[in-house]
Amino acid sequence: MRNALFSALMLSSGLLLSSSSAFGDEGQWQPYQMPAIASQLADRGIEIPAKQLADLSQYPMNAVVGLGYCTASFVSPQGLVVTNHHCAYRAIQFNSKKQHNYLADGFLARSQDLEPSAGPNERLYITEAVTDVSAQVKKNIGEEPLQRFENIQSNRKALIKACESDDNYRCSVRSFHNGLEYYLIKQLIIRDVRLVYAPPESAGAFGGDIDNYEYPRHAADFTFLRAYVGKDGKPAAFAKDNVPYQPKSYLKINLDGVKAGDGVFVAGYPGSTSRYRLTSELAFASDWLYPTAASRYQQRIDTIEALGANDKEVKIKYAGTLAGMANRMKKYNGLLDGFKATDIVGIKQSREDDFRRWLTKNSDYQSYQAKFDQLESLLLEQRKLRQSRYYFDNAQSSALLSTANKLYRLAKERQKFDAEREEGYQERDMKMFTARLKRLDTSFDVHVDKTLWTQDLSAYLNQTNRVAALDNTLNEGNSNLDAKIEAMYTLTTLTDKQQRLAWMNADPAAFEASADPFIRLAVVLYDDNMQTEQQAKTLAGQLSKARPDYMQAMIAYYQANNWPVYPDANGTLRISYGMVDGYQSADALYKQPFTNLEGLAAKHTGIAPFNAPQKLLDAIKQQRYGRHKVDSVYQDPASWLCRLFSCAATPEQFNSVPVNFLSSVDTTGGNSGSPVFNGRGELVGLNFDSTYEAITKDWFFNPTITRAIHVDIRYVLWMMEEVDGANNLIDELTLVSN
Repeated sequence: MRNALFSALMLSSGLLLSSSSAFGDEGQWQPYQMPAIASQLADRGIEIPAKQLADLSQYPMNAVVGLGYCTASFVSPQGLVVTNHHCAYRAIQFNSKKQHNYLADGFLARSQDLEPSAGPNERLYITEAVTDVSAQVKKNIGEEPLQRFENIQSNRKALIKACESDDNYRCSVRSFHNGLEYYLIKQLIIRDVRLVYAPPESAGAFGGDIDNYEYPRHAADFTFLRAYVGKDGKPAAFAKDNVPYQPKSYLKINLDGVKAGDGVFVAGYPGSTSRYRLTSELAFASDWLYPTAASRYQQRIDTIEALGANDKEVKIKYAGTLAGMANRMKKYNGLLDGFKATDIVGIKQSREDDFRRWLTKNSDYQSYQAKFDQLESLLLEQRKLRQSRYYFDNAQSSALLSTANKLYRLAKERQKFDAEREEGYQERDMKMFTARLKRLDTSFDVHVDKTLWTQDLSAYLNQTNRVAALDNTLNEGNSNLDAKIEAMYTLTTLTDKQQRLAWMNADPAAFEASADPFIRLAVVLYDDNMQTEQQAKTLAGQLSKARPDYMQAMIAYYQANNWPVYPDANGTLRISYGMVDGYQSADALYKQPFTNLEGLAAKHTGIAPFNAPQKLLDAIKQQRYGRHKVDSVYQDPASWLCRLFSCAATPEQFNSVPVNFLSSVDTTGGNSGSPVFNGRGELVGLNFDSTYEAITKDWFFNPTITRAIHVDIRYVLWMMEEVDGANNLIDELTLVSN
């Protein structure tokens, strides 16, 4: 155990350094903002120039890539990519069969010719340019709400079309600060992604759902993929003669890792935060949205687990779906617990009240009080619409009905000029549309889908917001609900991949004449779905004026208080900084920043999810630490930290391999797989989770308890060298020391 003096030292230093202001290390910053916060980066020991971090064409930002739902990074000149195990789950599942279950056994390709496709839907996105297009998006959009929405969409699509003159690029126009600004994001798409190396799930997800969002952790949450391109060096679909992609740069990996108190930063694609949302929106999420969604997820999880308990094929097919739902459910429950523990609604309301007082005192913004009230009114209308359609939307959850809905919508959209079609149904979307139809078979089972859909239909029938078109279909004939659903799955042809693909070329008349029960239901429900979409678009048009007005005043209020101003996360490339640091999680309970191999072995029970692979346990028992053994993970007494606090005590001897560690960087969903850098921009870990107490940071950042959880790169390298013998991959990496 650490001695008391050094524990006190680390705790006090953590509180001081992470609470140097009311906001600590808060901020999911756009790269271009880096020069503006250069002094904060320097204070944290980030040595790499802020101007370099702002340049997406330079190291290390040009080595950071998106997966569309997670983050990854290039680590070799041969297109080798590292991300989280849970981010590559679909790729591992795609290649798992009864005869070789890579989820259970792990996978290692000893040579490149043995690397299988990660699946037709897998992509790597390399952000090359981010351009402010606010003026172009807002040009001539008008005031009428629905027309305003459509004009914004039209302007966005025109910018995207011009940007995508080269088919190898995917472009998007994203809203920042709730529509106050818009940026055009240009990304190179890698379409051939292959699985290279993944530890067994018993290591990659050690602790499972029980440990999810918890600490201490001991997860080997990493997987290696590889990017491939055509022989001409350009992105191409999977082909056996494709060659590894050669990235513009790849990350150096620091063998020495980091110690407590070291400055770190993370680059990645955080999905969504709500820190500028109104208190009423938080109250709605807390009182209705999160409890309702969590309850449904729990029911679906229980059902899938029960059906997969005695069917290995079902278990494999729904592994990714199950993991995703379990993660979201625990996050919702964590948010609800956090709201109760910290009274975040009260904190938000207090700040909102102060904001209103500031509006009345500031002559430039006094008129915004009425705009604020209008925004509240619109948000109330939006919440009512969401509640009224919640069960009806869920009643369309069958994978086959969802497919039929999309196919019929495609037929309708193809009657328009391409530029006028809804996003997702333009020609630019057809490759991914086709890939999704093909991939359905790998994550679909008739019995499971039927059972889950029946649950959602029953919930719909037991509430008052009913839709006549669906009710009439369910009431046709004399059969009961179970018999009707059974007949639909028996008679449909959508379970056949070729039949699904054939419908992509059908016109609306063919759908309207079809006898397929899911196609017929999609046709029947189309008008109601379009009516709901029209209502949502009209509200979005109204909010496209009200929210930016609110944000303009809110930003001025933040600046007046000298608070950090950065946009809410929206899936675009961001940088967060902080330091390696533990935290006081409860009375007399301090969470130390590092875990080790011995802690993993002590946690092992042999029963899932605490059933570490035997070869890993053997390596620990034999103390085969190799070059990754660390004497201490705390600052040397001669370091700046100890000079600051006059360390008289000798730091505890760690004498093990670090497994996971904590830092104060500001992350959220989508940051999974994000590279964790030391001050010189060298890879020292992979972000994979947050602590349970920190889940509420999506709404409110509390610097004293907000911590992200990372896989230590020394654990990754140790697994590769001492457990799995992935020496062919080690040889590809560029390893450096302090």
